[in-house]
Amino acid sequence: MDFSPLAAAGPAIQIHAVAAVLAFVLGTAVLLRRKGDRLHKAMGRVWVASMAAVALSSFWITEIRLFGPYSWLHALSIITLVALVQAIWSIWRGDVRGHRIAMVSIYVGGLLIAGGFTLLPGRRMYQLLFADGGAAALALGAAMLAVIGGTLVWRHLRGDAATRSRAS
Repeated sequence: MDFSPLAAAGPAIQIHAVAAVLAFVLGTAVLLRRKGDRLHKAMGRVWVASMAAVALSSFWITEIRLFGPYSWLHALSIITLVALVQAIWSIWRGDVRGHRIAMVSIYVGGLLIAGGFTLLPGRRMYQLLFADGGAAALALGAAMLAVIGGTLVWRHLRGDAATRSRAS
């Protein structure tokens, strides 16, 4: 891993990257754990703030110029901001399903898909992660899969135990 491409970038890119990593870590944790408790709400608030920072900081990143200083990624930032408002509005109204759909959509579209494009050859995050031939990226990916897989297995086993105790 080589952090020099990020260190040499401007503050908007640094803020964008740090907020995106924070949003990815928090979003994954929120999606994998129990919903509706105080920790879920607290983590969710920080996640919303970090996603808003990701979306807003993108307007100062104009390296890919397709429409004046902007690209189709900036349209995704607008969609993300609108979806964040929709998700918050949904939960305030008690629409848990609408809230869930909006939040998962933002996570998948705004972080996983858009984040995936930052890993294309020649992009800054590609240089950061694959500077050593990909060993750091492979280790990071394996660790993430282990945590996610372990959490899913644990939830499955815990769910089976809860089902057995309710049945007796």
